[in-house]
Amino acid sequence: MLDHIAVQVRDVAASARFYEAVLAPLGGRRTKEFGANVGFGTTGHVFWIVPVAEEDPAREVHLVFSGPDRAAVDAFHAAAVAAGAESLHAPRVWPEYHESYYGAFVRDPDGNNVEAVCHTP
Repeated sequence: MLDHIAVQVRDVAASARFYEAVLAPLGGRRTKEFGANVGFGTTGHVFWIVPVAEEDPAREVHLVFSGPDRAAVDAFHAAAVAAGAESLHAPRVWPEYHESYYGAFVRDPDGNNVEAVCHTP
């Protein structure tokens, strides 16, 4: 249903480095730059980071990226921690969501809850 989403960040360069590192294990990469905005995707530009428009406090966003397998989720988590992210939850099965839900959660440079998930056993 979603075509694309944009998230405001305080430091586009720092956030771009973070997302380049954590999306690579999931097959994602920087796909477009449009002014100060940076787009990521596997083929198109479905995820964008854009500069904060106002100085109001940011509200936490929960972003979930799909991984092709559990190894990719593990690699996402390792890349995020190596990039300095706080680990919220190490990779594991979350049976309360469904029996094959395998996810890992970290905080991005702006405090957002970023997850990678694989739904296959």
